[in-house]
Amino acid sequence: MTENESAMLNVFVHDARKPLNRITMQAELVKMALNGDIPAQQALTALDKIIASAKDCSHILSDLTAQMHKASSDT
Repeated sequence: MTENESAMLNVFVHDARKPLNRITMQAELVKMALNGDIPAQQALTALDKIIASAKDCSHILSDLTAQMHKASSDT
């Protein structure tokens, strides 16, 4: 792997961590709602955010795959 590819991979990994962290935080809210600690409506909002964050992560991974294919075809 070239230095440029390694740097690009590091950026994508960093970008993927953001939605994964949001998913973890929102899942904790759902857990709290199931325990009765917060209103159910907050859990529904958290689930919507989990879905959106999962889609964000999927897009980031798709972009990574496309960039890696492009980089390998350029060599």
